[in-house]
Amino acid sequence: MTESPTSGADLNDVLLAVEKAAPVDAVEAVTRTIGTNLNALWVSFLVADMSGRALVRLVHTTAGRVPDARRQDQDVALVMPFDGGPQEQALRTQQVLVEPAGDRFVVRAPVTQRGEAIGLLEIALPSAPDETTVRQVSRAAHTLAFVVIANRRHTDLFEWGQRTTPFTLAAEIQRRLLPEAFTCEADSFTLSAWLEPAASIGGDTFDYSLARDLLHLSITDAVGHGVDSAITATLCVGGLRNARRRGATLLEQAQAANQAVLDNTPAGSLFATGLLGRLSLSSGVLNVVNAGHPAPLLIRDGRVENVALSVNRPFGVLRHKPYQASRLQLSPGDRLVLITDGMLERGAAAIDLPTRLQDLSRLHPREVVRVLGDLVLDVAGPALPDDACLLVLDWYGGHGDTRSTTAGADPLRASTSDR
Repeated sequence: MTESPTSGADLNDVLLAVEKAAPVDAVEAVTRTIGTNLNALWVSFLVADMSGRALVRLVHTTAGRVPDARRQDQDVALVMPFDGGPQEQALRTQQVLVEPAGDRFVVRAPVTQRGEAIGLLEIALPSAPDETTVRQVSRAAHTLAFVVIANRRHTDLFEWGQRTTPFTLAAEIQRRLLPEAFTCEADSFTLSAWLEPAASIGGDTFDYSLARDLLHLSITDAVGHGVDSAITATLCVGGLRNARRRGATLLEQAQAANQAVLDNTPAGSLFATGLLGRLSLSSGVLNVVNAGHPAPLLIRDGRVENVALSVNRPFGVLRHKPYQASRLQLSPGDRLVLITDGMLERGAAAIDLPTRLQDLSRLHPREVVRVLGDLVLDVAGPALPDDACLLVLDWYGGHGDTRSTTAGADPLRASTSDR
């Protein structure tokens, strides 16, 4: 039996191949090494589309025009929309799936890191794989996740492939304000967020950051549309991050965002609403500042309710008035949902959000935000009048090093294929 491509000397071979290759060739270098070690007929990596509704096959070719594909220099992006088939199910369930295909067997393994579904590894083998080989493929896919994360810092190739629609300048600015990973799994929580941008960009953002014993999170909504809205969002998020990284308290972070907008925009013309939270990972105590924003929703024991919070002024309004925080004690099994008004207004108001959240209670937060994003597009799209943004936090308790994980995801938290 061939050694695992992610153990011992073989891991060194993979890392050496990555370092020798240019960033745009790093994935191909890894898949080539994996294929050799497993005697594969072929190996392919598909990156998750930015919409969350497709996979994209990136191909380097010198051939001419490829039908139904986008092209940039010698790279071609083939979009493969989800259709409920094995590719989608492998990502949704975070399981390795084996499918006979004529005289070969195709193994599909999710490429995932801390719950972030980066893409899919496909390997064709000449015979049915045993359990050991399936585990090798799973470990190889996990290794590939780190290769993609490391190399996408140095090239636009992956992000170009993920973009199925062109970005405006405002959308480009807004995209840069979001965290690199939209999903994060830890032992005590799972968090996932999503943004469905409006046709003219409404300035919505979300953010999170982990400290040793704290989780910082936020969701904001800048007034207006277009570049002005994106710039206001930039000031707001920049103020929050700058204060947080200086070690500021939650109230000081709120004041910093307020100051950033006031100091750098025409007086009284631009502002942003927002929710800022700081969660104690050991106790489940969440301190929250509501800056003129829609209240979050709490799902506890199957019931959905609005969380009553003290409401402060938005960011960019009144210079010296202090902010106040509210305190919420989370219990293991709670789900907290933060939204922007694009989830509540105009066409999106047709969605019975509390009922839908109850229906989706057994899905992983990564799937919840995708389903709700699809619903918003169904009732208010396809060109939304306002951004729709949401962040879902599942709280389990038990902060420490007790996380159960297989190849980058907790299989006990993943959605099932028969939902």
